Amino acid sequence: MRPIFQHIITESLKRRFKRGKKELVAKQLEKEVENTQIEIKHVVKDLSLIIIGVFAAGFGLQGFLLPNMFIDGGVTGISLIVAELTKLPLSVLLVIINTPFIIIAYYQIGKLFAIKSIFGIFLLAVVVHFLPYPTITEDKLLISVFGGFFLGLGIGLAVRGGAVIDGTEVLAVFVSRKTSLTIGDVILIFNVFIFGVAAYVFSVEIALYAMLTYLVASKTVDFVVSGIEEYVGVSIISEKSDEIRLSIIENLGRGCTIYDGKRGYAKEGEPLKEIEIVYTVVTRLELAKLNTEIEKIDKDAFVIMQSIKDAKGGMIKRRPLE
Repeated sequence: MRPIFQHIITESLKRRFKRGKKELVAKQLEKEVENTQIEIKHVVKDLSLIIIGVFAAGFGLQGFLLPNMFIDGGVTGISLIVAELTKLPLSVLLVIINTPFIIIAYYQIGKLFAIKSIFGIFLLAVVVHFLPYPTITEDKLLISVFGGFFLGLGIGLAVRGGAVIDGTEVLAVFVSRKTSLTIGDVILIFNVFIFGVAAYVFSVEIALYAMLTYLVASKTVDFVVSGIEEYVGVSIISEKSDEIRLSIIENLGRGCTIYDGKRGYAKEGEPLKEIEIVYTVVTRLELAKLNTEIEKIDKDAFVIMQSIKDAKGGMIKRRPLE
Protein backbone atom coordinates (compact mmCIF):
# COMPACT_ATOMS: atom_id res chain seq x y z
CA MET A 1 0.00 0.00 0.00
CA ARG A 2 1.27 3.47 -0.89
CA PRO A 3 2.88 5.56 1.89
CA ILE A 4 0.19 8.28 1.70
CA PHE A 5 -2.58 5.73 2.38
CA GLN A 6 -0.53 4.14 5.14
CA HIS A 7 -0.11 7.59 6.72
CA ILE A 8 -3.87 8.23 6.53
CA ILE A 9 -4.59 4.88 8.18
CA THR A 10 -2.02 5.49 10.92
CA GLU A 11 -3.38 8.93 11.77
CA SER A 12 -6.98 7.65 11.73
CA LEU A 13 -6.10 4.85 14.15
CA LYS A 14 -4.29 7.27 16.46
CA ARG A 15 -7.33 9.56 16.61
CA ARG A 16 -9.71 6.64 17.15
CA PHE A 17 -7.76 5.21 20.08
CA LYS A 18 -7.21 8.70 21.48
CA ARG A 19 -10.98 9.27 21.58
CA GLY A 20 -11.29 5.93 23.35
CA LYS A 21 -8.69 7.09 25.89
CA LYS A 22 -6.32 4.29 24.93
CA GLU A 23 -2.61 4.65 24.35
CA LEU A 24 -0.94 2.52 21.70
CA VAL A 25 2.72 1.64 21.89
CA ALA A 26 4.61 1.66 18.58
CA LYS A 27 4.43 -2.13 18.13
CA GLN A 28 0.67 -2.22 18.77
CA LEU A 29 0.11 0.68 16.36
CA GLU A 30 2.15 -1.06 13.67
CA LYS A 31 0.07 -4.22 14.08
CA GLU A 32 -3.20 -2.26 13.95
CA VAL A 33 -2.06 -0.48 10.77
CA GLU A 34 -1.08 -3.79 9.18
CA ASN A 35 -4.44 -5.38 10.08
CA THR A 36 -6.33 -2.38 8.72
CA GLN A 37 -4.38 -2.52 5.46
CA ILE A 38 -5.24 -6.20 5.07
CA GLU A 39 -8.93 -5.52 5.73
CA ILE A 40 -9.01 -2.66 3.20
CA LYS A 41 -7.26 -4.81 0.58
CA HIS A 42 -9.78 -7.61 1.04
CA VAL A 43 -12.76 -5.23 1.01
CA VAL A 44 -11.57 -3.66 -2.28
CA LYS A 45 -11.06 -7.12 -3.80
CA ASP A 46 -14.47 -8.34 -2.61
CA LEU A 47 -16.30 -5.24 -3.90
CA SER A 48 -14.53 -5.58 -7.26
CA LEU A 49 -15.72 -9.19 -7.58
CA ILE A 50 -19.27 -8.20 -6.61
CA ILE A 51 -19.38 -5.35 -9.15
CA ILE A 52 -18.06 -7.54 -11.99
CA GLY A 53 -20.53 -10.24 -10.95
CA VAL A 54 -23.45 -7.81 -11.04
CA PHE A 55 -22.64 -6.68 -14.58
CA ALA A 56 -22.28 -10.32 -15.71
CA ALA A 57 -25.63 -11.26 -14.15
CA GLY A 58 -27.24 -8.17 -15.67
CA PHE A 59 -25.97 -9.25 -19.10
CA GLY A 60 -27.45 -12.72 -18.62
CA LEU A 61 -30.82 -11.26 -17.64
CA GLN A 62 -31.10 -8.39 -20.13
CA GLY A 63 -29.17 -9.89 -23.02
CA PHE A 64 -30.79 -13.35 -22.97
CA LEU A 65 -33.56 -14.17 -20.48
CA LEU A 66 -35.80 -11.10 -20.17
CA PRO A 67 -36.32 -10.27 -23.88
CA ASN A 68 -37.39 -13.86 -24.52
CA MET A 69 -39.59 -14.41 -21.42
CA PHE A 70 -37.22 -17.04 -19.99
CA ILE A 71 -36.77 -17.63 -16.27
CA ASP A 72 -34.23 -19.12 -13.89
CA GLY A 73 -34.43 -20.81 -10.50
CA GLY A 74 -34.00 -19.19 -7.10
CA VAL A 75 -35.10 -15.72 -6.07
CA THR A 76 -34.24 -14.43 -9.55
CA GLY A 77 -36.70 -16.93 -11.03
CA ILE A 78 -39.46 -15.80 -8.66
CA SER A 79 -38.76 -12.17 -9.58
CA LEU A 80 -38.96 -12.98 -13.31
CA ILE A 81 -42.30 -14.79 -12.87
CA VAL A 82 -43.82 -11.99 -10.78
CA ALA A 83 -42.52 -9.36 -13.22
CA GLU A 84 -44.20 -11.15 -16.12
CA LEU A 85 -47.51 -11.55 -14.27
CA THR A 86 -47.74 -8.08 -12.71
CA LYS A 87 -45.71 -6.03 -15.22
CA LEU A 88 -43.83 -4.51 -12.28
CA PRO A 89 -40.18 -3.60 -12.99
CA LEU A 90 -37.80 -6.49 -12.41
CA SER A 91 -35.37 -4.11 -10.70
CA VAL A 92 -37.92 -3.32 -7.99
CA LEU A 93 -38.89 -6.96 -7.51
CA LEU A 94 -35.26 -8.07 -7.16
CA VAL A 95 -34.89 -5.74 -4.17
CA ILE A 96 -38.27 -6.49 -2.57
CA ILE A 97 -38.13 -10.29 -2.87
CA ASN A 98 -34.50 -10.49 -1.72
CA THR A 99 -35.10 -8.29 1.34
CA PRO A 100 -36.36 -11.07 3.69
CA PHE A 101 -33.35 -13.22 2.80
CA ILE A 102 -30.93 -10.36 3.56
CA ILE A 103 -32.58 -9.91 6.95
CA ILE A 104 -32.03 -13.63 7.61
CA ALA A 105 -28.42 -13.26 6.42
CA TYR A 106 -27.84 -10.41 8.87
CA TYR A 107 -28.72 -12.61 11.86
CA GLN A 108 -27.51 -15.98 10.58
CA ILE A 109 -24.29 -15.11 8.72
CA GLY A 110 -23.14 -11.66 9.77
CA LYS A 111 -23.42 -7.90 9.40
CA LEU A 112 -20.64 -7.48 6.81
CA PHE A 113 -22.07 -10.23 4.62
CA ALA A 114 -25.51 -8.60 4.74
CA ILE A 115 -24.09 -5.16 3.86
CA LYS A 116 -22.17 -6.58 0.88
CA SER A 117 -25.28 -8.43 -0.29
CA ILE A 118 -27.44 -5.29 -0.02
CA PHE A 119 -24.85 -3.43 -2.11
CA GLY A 120 -24.81 -6.21 -4.73
CA ILE A 121 -28.60 -6.52 -4.98
CA PHE A 122 -29.19 -2.76 -5.23
CA LEU A 123 -26.45 -2.45 -7.85
CA LEU A 124 -28.00 -5.33 -9.84
CA ALA A 125 -31.38 -3.57 -9.69
CA VAL A 126 -29.80 -0.34 -10.98
CA VAL A 127 -27.93 -2.16 -13.77
CA VAL A 128 -31.03 -4.07 -14.90
CA HIS A 129 -33.17 -0.91 -14.86
CA PHE A 130 -30.83 1.60 -16.48
CA LEU A 131 -28.18 -0.24 -18.51
CA PRO A 132 -29.33 -0.97 -22.09
CA TYR A 133 -27.87 -4.41 -22.84
CA PRO A 134 -28.42 -5.59 -26.44
CA THR A 135 -30.56 -8.66 -27.13
CA ILE A 136 -28.06 -11.29 -28.24
CA THR A 137 -30.16 -14.09 -29.74
CA GLU A 138 -33.65 -15.52 -30.09
CA ASP A 139 -32.53 -19.15 -30.26
CA LYS A 140 -34.10 -20.89 -27.27
CA LEU A 141 -31.23 -23.28 -26.62
CA LEU A 142 -28.63 -20.50 -26.76
CA ILE A 143 -30.78 -18.34 -24.47
CA SER A 144 -30.98 -21.10 -21.85
CA VAL A 145 -27.30 -22.04 -22.00
CA PHE A 146 -25.68 -18.61 -22.21
CA GLY A 147 -28.30 -16.82 -20.12
CA GLY A 148 -27.67 -19.38 -17.38
CA PHE A 149 -23.91 -19.12 -17.86
CA PHE A 150 -23.71 -15.35 -17.41
CA LEU A 151 -26.21 -15.36 -14.56
CA GLY A 152 -24.26 -18.13 -12.81
CA LEU A 153 -21.00 -16.30 -13.47
CA GLY A 154 -22.40 -13.21 -11.76
CA ILE A 155 -23.74 -15.10 -8.76
CA GLY A 156 -20.49 -17.04 -8.41
CA LEU A 157 -18.32 -13.91 -8.49
CA ALA A 158 -20.55 -12.30 -5.87
CA VAL A 159 -20.13 -15.36 -3.62
CA ARG A 160 -16.36 -15.13 -4.12
CA GLY A 161 -16.68 -11.55 -2.91
CA GLY A 162 -18.47 -12.65 0.26
CA ALA A 163 -22.03 -11.72 -0.79
CA VAL A 164 -25.08 -13.00 -2.64
CA ILE A 165 -27.23 -11.37 -5.32
CA ASP A 166 -29.77 -14.20 -5.08
CA GLY A 167 -31.03 -15.10 -1.60
CA THR A 168 -31.62 -18.82 -2.25
CA GLU A 169 -28.43 -19.98 -0.51
CA VAL A 170 -29.20 -17.85 2.54
CA LEU A 171 -32.63 -19.47 2.85
CA ALA A 172 -31.07 -22.91 2.39
CA VAL A 173 -28.52 -22.32 5.17
CA PHE A 174 -31.26 -21.04 7.50
CA VAL A 175 -33.71 -23.92 6.87
CA SER A 176 -30.99 -26.60 7.05
CA ARG A 177 -30.15 -25.45 10.60
CA LYS A 178 -33.76 -25.72 11.69
CA THR A 179 -34.51 -29.08 10.05
CA SER A 180 -32.81 -32.32 9.09
CA LEU A 181 -32.63 -31.24 5.44
CA THR A 182 -29.27 -30.51 3.85
CA ILE A 183 -28.57 -27.25 1.99
CA GLY A 184 -28.78 -29.11 -1.32
CA ASP A 185 -32.19 -30.55 -0.39
CA VAL A 186 -33.60 -27.12 0.41
CA ILE A 187 -32.36 -25.58 -2.85
CA LEU A 188 -33.78 -28.51 -4.84
CA ILE A 189 -37.23 -28.28 -3.19
CA PHE A 190 -37.27 -24.49 -3.64
CA ASN A 191 -36.53 -24.75 -7.36
CA VAL A 192 -38.94 -27.64 -8.02
CA PHE A 193 -41.68 -25.36 -6.69
CA ILE A 194 -40.56 -22.49 -8.96
CA PHE A 195 -40.43 -24.69 -12.07
CA GLY A 196 -43.88 -26.10 -11.24
CA VAL A 197 -45.30 -22.58 -11.05
CA ALA A 198 -43.56 -21.70 -14.34
CA ALA A 199 -45.14 -24.72 -16.05
CA TYR A 200 -48.60 -23.68 -14.80
CA VAL A 201 -48.29 -19.94 -15.51
CA PHE A 202 -46.40 -20.10 -18.83
CA SER A 203 -45.96 -23.52 -20.40
CA VAL A 204 -44.22 -26.82 -19.86
CA GLU A 205 -41.73 -25.90 -22.60
CA ILE A 206 -40.68 -22.70 -20.81
CA ALA A 207 -40.40 -24.63 -17.52
CA LEU A 208 -38.12 -27.18 -19.20
CA TYR A 209 -35.92 -24.45 -20.62
CA ALA A 210 -35.91 -22.83 -17.17
CA MET A 211 -34.55 -26.09 -15.72
CA LEU A 212 -31.78 -26.07 -18.32
CA THR A 213 -30.99 -22.44 -17.49
CA TYR A 214 -30.84 -23.28 -13.79
CA LEU A 215 -28.56 -26.29 -14.34
CA VAL A 216 -26.12 -24.23 -16.42
CA ALA A 217 -26.21 -21.38 -13.89
CA SER A 218 -25.65 -23.67 -10.90
CA LYS A 219 -22.74 -25.48 -12.56
CA THR A 220 -21.18 -22.14 -13.48
CA VAL A 221 -21.51 -20.97 -9.87
CA ASP A 222 -19.84 -24.18 -8.71
CA PHE A 223 -16.98 -23.66 -11.15
CA VAL A 224 -16.45 -20.00 -10.22
CA VAL A 225 -16.32 -20.62 -6.47
CA SER A 226 -14.00 -23.63 -6.96
CA GLY A 227 -16.12 -26.50 -5.78
CA ILE A 228 -19.65 -27.84 -5.84
CA GLU A 229 -19.88 -28.43 -2.09
CA GLU A 230 -21.46 -26.15 0.48
CA TYR A 231 -18.81 -26.85 3.16
CA VAL A 232 -15.04 -26.61 2.95
CA GLY A 233 -12.53 -28.29 5.27
CA VAL A 234 -9.53 -26.07 5.93
CA SER A 235 -6.17 -27.24 7.30
CA ILE A 236 -3.83 -24.47 8.48
CA ILE A 237 -0.15 -25.12 9.15
CA SER A 238 1.50 -22.20 10.93
CA GLU A 239 3.94 -21.34 13.69
CA LYS A 240 1.14 -19.21 15.17
CA SER A 241 -1.42 -21.99 15.38
CA ASP A 242 -2.79 -20.95 18.78
CA GLU A 243 -3.50 -17.38 17.60
CA ILE A 244 -5.27 -18.75 14.52
CA ARG A 245 -7.27 -21.17 16.70
CA LEU A 246 -8.47 -18.32 18.91
CA SER A 247 -9.33 -16.16 15.90
CA ILE A 248 -11.47 -18.96 14.39
CA ILE A 249 -13.33 -19.36 17.69
CA GLU A 250 -13.73 -15.68 18.57
CA ASN A 251 -14.04 -13.96 15.18
CA LEU A 252 -15.80 -16.62 13.11
CA GLY A 253 -17.72 -18.41 15.85
CA ARG A 254 -16.45 -21.76 14.57
CA GLY A 255 -14.94 -24.76 16.28
CA CYS A 256 -11.65 -26.32 15.26
CA THR A 257 -9.45 -29.34 15.89
CA ILE A 258 -5.70 -29.33 16.60
CA TYR A 259 -3.50 -32.08 15.16
CA ASP A 260 0.05 -32.73 16.30
CA GLY A 261 2.30 -33.00 13.27
CA LYS A 262 5.91 -32.75 12.15
CA ARG A 263 7.45 -30.70 9.37
CA GLY A 264 8.77 -33.13 6.77
CA TYR A 265 11.37 -30.86 5.22
CA ALA A 266 14.68 -31.89 6.82
CA LYS A 267 17.91 -33.52 5.73
CA GLU A 268 18.82 -37.08 6.63
CA GLY A 269 19.66 -37.39 10.31
CA GLU A 270 18.11 -34.04 11.28
CA PRO A 271 15.20 -34.14 13.73
CA LEU A 272 11.77 -33.21 12.38
CA LYS A 273 10.28 -30.08 13.91
CA GLU A 274 6.96 -30.61 15.68
CA ILE A 275 4.08 -28.31 14.75
CA GLU A 276 0.34 -28.01 15.47
CA ILE A 277 -2.10 -28.19 12.55
CA VAL A 278 -5.43 -26.35 12.88
CA TYR A 279 -8.42 -27.92 11.10
CA THR A 280 -11.83 -26.28 10.76
CA VAL A 281 -14.94 -26.57 8.62
CA VAL A 282 -16.62 -23.46 7.18
CA THR A 283 -19.16 -22.67 4.48
CA ARG A 284 -18.15 -21.27 1.10
CA LEU A 285 -19.53 -17.90 2.18
CA GLU A 286 -17.09 -17.73 5.11
CA LEU A 287 -13.90 -18.50 3.16
CA ALA A 288 -13.12 -14.85 2.39
CA LYS A 289 -13.37 -13.89 6.06
CA LEU A 290 -11.30 -16.89 7.21
CA ASN A 291 -8.53 -16.06 4.74
CA THR A 292 -8.50 -12.46 5.97
CA GLU A 293 -8.14 -13.55 9.61
CA ILE A 294 -5.33 -16.00 8.76
CA GLU A 295 -3.42 -13.37 6.77
CA LYS A 296 -3.66 -10.92 9.69
CA ILE A 297 -1.88 -13.43 11.93
CA ASP A 298 0.53 -15.21 9.58
CA LYS A 299 0.94 -14.28 5.91
CA ASP A 300 3.15 -17.33 5.35
CA ALA A 301 0.68 -19.86 6.75
CA PHE A 302 0.19 -22.96 4.57
CA VAL A 303 -3.56 -23.32 3.99
CA ILE A 304 -5.16 -26.42 2.45
CA MET A 305 -8.85 -26.33 1.40
CA GLN A 306 -10.78 -29.53 0.77
CA SER A 307 -14.31 -29.85 -0.59
CA ILE A 308 -16.84 -31.53 1.71
CA LYS A 309 -20.20 -32.79 0.46
CA ASP A 310 -21.98 -31.95 3.70
CA ALA A 311 -21.43 -31.72 7.45
CA LYS A 312 -23.53 -32.09 10.58
CA GLY A 313 -23.15 -32.02 14.32
CA GLY A 314 -20.52 -30.17 16.31
CA MET A 315 -20.81 -26.39 15.92
CA ILE A 316 -21.95 -26.44 12.30
CA LYS A 317 -25.64 -25.79 12.95
CA ARG A 318 -25.62 -24.65 16.57
CA ARG A 319 -23.56 -21.50 16.11
CA PRO A 320 -24.27 -18.52 13.81
CA LEU A 321 -21.83 -17.77 11.01
CA GLU A 322 -20.14 -14.74 12.58
